[in-house]
Amino acid sequence: MTMLSVAEARAKSRIRLRSSMSTWATQSDSISVSSDDGSDTSTPTSAVVEIALHPPTEKQVLDDQQAAMEWAASWRKVAAPDGSGEKLDNSSSPVIDWAERSWARVGRQQIPLRLRLGAPETVANFVGGDEAEQWRRLRDRAATIRSLFDNQHPATSARIDQLASAIKAHAKRILGLGQAEFDTLLDVVAWLRDHPVGTLRPRQLPIRGVDSKWFETHRALVTSLLEAIGHPEAVDVLDAEPRIRMRILDPKLAPSGLSDIAAPVTQISDLAISPRLVFVFENLESVLAMPTWTSAVAVHGSGYAVDNVARLSWVHGTCVIYWGDLDSHGFAILSRLRKHLPHVESTLMDEATLTDHKDLWVQEPKPHTGAFPELTGTETRALTRLRAEGDVRLEQERIPWRAALERLTTSAAESAPNPGEPE
Repeated sequence: MTMLSVAEARAKSRIRLRSSMSTWATQSDSISVSSDDGSDTSTPTSAVVEIALHPPTEKQVLDDQQAAMEWAASWRKVAAPDGSGEKLDNSSSPVIDWAERSWARVGRQQIPLRLRLGAPETVANFVGGDEAEQWRRLRDRAATIRSLFDNQHPATSARIDQLASAIKAHAKRILGLGQAEFDTLLDVVAWLRDHPVGTLRPRQLPIRGVDSKWFETHRALVTSLLEAIGHPEAVDVLDAEPRIRMRILDPKLAPSGLSDIAAPVTQISDLAISPRLVFVFENLESVLAMPTWTSAVAVHGSGYAVDNVARLSWVHGTCVIYWGDLDSHGFAILSRLRKHLPHVESTLMDEATLTDHKDLWVQEPKPHTGAFPELTGTETRALTRLRAEGDVRLEQERIPWRAALERLTTSAAESAPNPGEPE
């Protein structure tokens, strides 16, 4: 095996620093040890990085004695960068493990075996460059966040772990902030922690430079930090209430003749309507295409925001029919809705519909790989089939409208008492 050069060891250490800095920056008591075999152990005292240097054999020394001597000298310089020749044995400087070799033709030789970097800062010093600067910036910012917010609650390990997890999850964002942006972030989190703001909107926050655009950009980080310090409700008031688009298909139900409505969930929920049948479609075009239908409404589920449908007071107790894309995410959304409305029936989400439209299949770019216990046997078989076919999808809008409407009519007749029919 070729002797590992100082440059090659730095490259290995640089990779380790990049991959581990978010973890190291949030650790206070223990650090992770990385060995050449890829194993990690947790210990408060050992080196964070250990790299085997692959010293030469006697034959390799005899083949090129000059190269072997220069290689050993390069590692002596790493171990004693001040030129004193004394090995520095502390966590702030690289440590080289040496061993004596007694060779018949070369004699006794001191050979460097292993590089040990005892702390993250040692790794950064050894690596240098941009990565070292990034490590120090993240380390310092993590320390600042913890100093500001760790003392707000009893210092339980769970609370400390939550804040560390939030910092680790958003390390890239924290690193990318300019200093002024970082200071503003701290101000926002502290202000929201300390002030019950009622219905205050983002642009009303009394912090210079903070408006709705700022909050949209930094929302995930702000939310994560507030949740970690025990104030998950503080950010809820900054949400614009989600809106729902729906069509009232029965003119007799339409308030003041208003049939196509997009409004906040609470306002839609307060409508004085009592439909017998509620269609929930993943695709807005399908909602807009629906004909007049006695005692029925059609609601746009908006993908994973389908939870909002269950917040509509008049939906509970009605017949609810869901139609989504025939793909893994369509079934994930159906499963999500059924957690809130167990009586939801699906339509056009079965194996026969899938196979009957094989010419309209496309590839699903990022399939959902989870399991969905809320699905029925029919739905599960369709999900299994589309996965077996290579994660295909049949988009709702690709099914011919005449065939879809016929199936919707049949499903309504089978599911709802006196469901009426499309006109």
